[in-house]
Amino acid sequence: MTYPVEIRDQPGLRLAALLHVGPYDELGRSYERLAELFSARGLWPAVRGRASVALDDPDVTPAAKLRSYAGHIVDENLQIEPPLQELRLAPGRHAVMTYTGPYAGLAAAYQQLFGVWLPQSGEKPGDAPVYETYLNTPGDAPPEALITEICLPLRTA
Repeated sequence: MTYPVEIRDQPGLRLAALLHVGPYDELGRSYERLAELFSARGLWPAVRGRASVALDDPDVTPAAKLRSYAGHIVDENLQIEPPLQELRLAPGRHAVMTYTGPYAGLAAAYQQLFGVWLPQSGEKPGDAPVYETYLNTPGDAPPEALITEICLPLRTA
């Protein structure tokens, strides 16, 4: 299956996030902990979306050592306190792949983005990590209807 990719200017994002160490497909556990923290602290009114940030390449890093962040996109005025960490995702040109389907299929979408689209595009990755934004959640939609945007920062000319 082929997933659409478009180049667009993405806004900067501010995340309140938790570090996750381990397989990317276990990130849901960190989102559960994140939800517990947001509920206990009454932070839900400041949430504007959900995003995760991948720091390591799973083709070269052992699954048990993969690092990523599970985060919520939040308002600027939200005070972020430990164990939450503030992450800033820079605005700018990105290749954005829209993937529809269960999270288990994201690995194939990444392979298409990095293994097929990127080499054929003439673009170069920027000096920032790839991240995902989630346009809906498992609480909103069945697995086959989940919509994830994979956002790859691009080098500017």
